[in-house]
Amino acid sequence: MITSISLNPSIDRTMTVESFTPGGLNRVVASSDVAAGKGINVALTVSALGLDSECIGYMYRDSASLFEKRLMVNSTAYDFIWCEGTARTNIKVFDRSQGVVTELNESGRTVESEQLERMVELVTRHAENSDFLVLTGSLPPGCPDDFYRTLIHAVDGLGCRCVLDADGDRLKYGLEARPFMIKPNRYELEMMTGSHLESVQEIRDAARQYIDMGVEVVAVSLGAEGALILEGDEALYAPRLNIEVKSTVGAGDSMVAGLVAGFMAENELEDTFRMGMACATARCMTEGYRIVDRTVYKALMDMVTIERI
Repeated sequence: MITSISLNPSIDRTMTVESFTPGGLNRVVASSDVAAGKGINVALTVSALGLDSECIGYMYRDSASLFEKRLMVNSTAYDFIWCEGTARTNIKVFDRSQGVVTELNESGRTVESEQLERMVELVTRHAENSDFLVLTGSLPPGCPDDFYRTLIHAVDGLGCRCVLDADGDRLKYGLEARPFMIKPNRYELEMMTGSHLESVQEIRDAARQYIDMGVEVVAVSLGAEGALILEGDEALYAPRLNIEVKSTVGAGDSMVAGLVAGFMAENELEDTFRMGMACATARCMTEGYRIVDRTVYKALMDMVTIERI
């Protein structure tokens, strides 16, 4: 079982305008709401790959039906701590004329200390039956920046491996608990190291210091330049596949899902990396918020080129 944690779920509302005018009147020509959040995305993608997956976290009663329907339709189990009110809304305004998106993200509803204690209990209970625990995404107001560290420590010794995909202080504190894997992007790695990283070799060397700290796997997503991954003394790089990009929403989450699926199967690092790259690429080839097509994902695995660096 792969368990993904969603502490700050969101409704992603995409609004399309012909031409966005800051400070002026903008008429929406199309609009859609989707149950989202990085934890939700990872759990749905794992299910799409054919593995047992569940999502746990906070859920808000007035918004629950949208999330429950999406999870159930995609055969993804869930277990939530129920809260009153509505989930936060992230607004994405798509300007057709420029092909660009302007985002306005809400912070979320404040959680109380009692709710934090209940979350530790929920995560611990599910970790007992999970092979991997994926901790990803933003934290709601009232949740301390070191909460991912708290959760990783709470499940220590229960047999599940923790994957951390976060940034800023959430990543900094989480690292202190020595998760199995982290997945920063280039910018996040630069913020962690305080250095501007240009070449793949510089990125590799910067990532290696976290291997030296006790993290077993470091995967770094590089956007249009591909990605690299390190485990022990091994370092691999994969350039981006030449495909038509239809959406980058959830590409990083899909990479995490593919990598965890590879580790779940106890594959060699190269094969696991190939799965992560193929899954992220399949997501980029998919319009909107639709789930990764498993057939496309499998076809892409043979197209991934991997280099040892």
